[in-house]
Amino acid sequence: MRFTKMQGCGNDYIYINCFEERVENPEKLAIAMSERHFGVGSDGLVLIMPSEAADFRMRMFNLDGSEGKMCGNASRCVGKYVYERGLTEKTTVALETLGGIKILQLHVKDGIVESVTVDMGEPVLEAAEIPVLSDKHPVIGETVEILDRKFDFTCVSMGNPHAVTFVENVMEYPIEKYGRVSEFHPIFPDRVNTEFVEIVDDSHVKMRVWERGSGETWACGTGASATAVACVLNGKTDRKVDVELIGGTLTIEWNAEDNHVYMTGPAEFSFDGEWLREV
Repeated sequence: MRFTKMQGCGNDYIYINCFEERVENPEKLAIAMSERHFGVGSDGLVLIMPSEAADFRMRMFNLDGSEGKMCGNASRCVGKYVYERGLTEKTTVALETLGGIKILQLHVKDGIVESVTVDMGEPVLEAAEIPVLSDKHPVIGETVEILDRKFDFTCVSMGNPHAVTFVENVMEYPIEKYGRVSEFHPIFPDRVNTEFVEIVDDSHVKMRVWERGSGETWACGTGASATAVACVLNGKTDRKVDVELIGGTLTIEWNAEDNHVYMTGPAEFSFDGEWLREV
């Protein structure tokens, strides 16, 4: 089975063209291929598929085999893949995900997709829809005790649930210790992605993320989007902000006119390969 390794700001996934390949058990395949010693090594598996509702359909699976509703970095990579591999000539692409249909604007120069802007849609702020067990509307400053500390979370769904908290010196922060526990905290019925954010100024923040099902990753597009929304809700930044991640920087704008969040960032090919193991 042929596959392609791609990354967006260091958030690396294995991509399979399901117009040509057939995947019988994507959950087991994601676990096998994502393993970095016996497999290919990645944050998960992405299937590029036909769609009856959009130009293409994306299914993404975390490295533990669980299926995610949406991945911003993966959606940008899908945009680059379908254009540069000749599956479409469109530079505006509709992508079906479990988090809804997302519109990708491909920024092309000399036949190469240099960056992609994704319309991430409107942020979901109602507790029951995120979901998070809270009486607050929106969920700003929800105090949650994790191990030996109390965290004030702002909760947002961008197709999947996020809990954003503000810290000092995020690069030195023990996010594995607290992120691992917060993912499974009972206040989050479907588990949660946790963003630890340091404010640099009103147009620049630094973020690290603990993703449910994958652990710490070098970037998270939905997490960066949720972070920008949380920053605005807490009066910490402008509506357009550069979110600096371990793997690179994403520009996020929460547009005041249409209430949509727009994410712009890179997508890159790493290599192509052939998977020989049976799963």
